Amino acid sequence: MSDQNPKNVLVKSSDWQAVRKSLLGQWKERPEWCCAQLRKYLGSITSTSKDKIKVVMNYLTGTGFRTGRIKPPCVLKLRAQLSMERKKRQAKGDW
Repeated sequence: MSDQNPKNVLVKSSDWQAVRKSLLGQWKERPEWCCAQLRKYLGSITSTSKDKIKVVMNYLTGTGFRTGRIKPPCVLKLRAQLSMERKKRQAKGDW
């Protein structure tokens, strides 16, 4: 996370907590909706803050996703897009 926003502060933000809570128990029945909620939180990936990218990537690499219990195609696509955006920004020195 950025020096101004340590990880614990970002994860506790009310905006993120509202999104995270809305996803609880929804992945099995409504994976596309869940991915849409994450995209709505992020906004345009190319212009969103790196802090939001980090928070969502952290979420998408959590236990449920890492163990394969949650694995809809939209998650793989979103993770790939976020990873590419991070690499692009790193190459520019904007990370």
